[in-house]
Amino acid sequence: MESRGAKSADVRFARSRKSLLGLVNRRERWGLSARGWLALLVVLLAIAISLQRTVYPFLALTHRVDAKDLVVEGWVHGYSIRAAVAEFSTGSYQKIFTTGGPAEGLGGYVNDYQTEASVAADLLKSAGIRAESLQMVPSRVMDRDRTYGSALALRNWFREHDTPIRSMNVLTEDVHARRSRLLFAKAFGDQVKVGVIAVPNPDYDSKHWWRYSAGVKDVVNETVGYVYAKLLFHPPQISEDGKSR
Repeated sequence: MESRGAKSADVRFARSRKSLLGLVNRRERWGLSARGWLALLVVLLAIAISLQRTVYPFLALTHRVDAKDLVVEGWVHGYSIRAAVAEFSTGSYQKIFTTGGPAEGLGGYVNDYQTEASVAADLLKSAGIRAESLQMVPSRVMDRDRTYGSALALRNWFREHDTPIRSMNVLTEDVHARRSRLLFAKAFGDQVKVGVIAVPNPDYDSKHWWRYSAGVKDVVNETVGYVYAKLLFHPPQISEDGKSR
């Protein structure tokens, strides 16, 4: 009798686990306990603190190489122009190049003198850089991959003027630095050493960037941009003769 009653109870229990004509069933599952949720929150908090302290130094990389050429990204602000003048004056550079595409607000390329490269060149002249030491190299790229387009325009300038280049330092602003170095290296290939100089933004304390809306915006945008450039952006490879393949 007990065995038959137990079987009957099992059947009723099995039936009770199904409803709505078999469209829904009930299954056992594992879930986090209160202690488990607490442990997960502690781990996530530790990761957040680690990223908070390491992501800015990772992106705002400064790593100079021995170079005669200094490249200034034309979109930078006035404080970076002043830093570029100081860098050029104290280093062993022979030439300073400015890069960049159409200036904002024009709706597209108009001419070489309405580009970020031209604007930066004029600012450097006003700051004391001699004209014979300065060369603007404008790009016509305005939308996506502007940094790579600027680097590609510079590479083509060296090819067109039959000027050998073995190394350069690229001056840019804070958290854009690592992405700039990566994209210039992609454009020039393995034969050219690319260094980078990150100029800190004076509007916020880089050691506490998360306390400022501008700092959070810069770090988030550049983190996404670097991941895209590193993992998803695959331009044509550059051969030793400078041609795409």
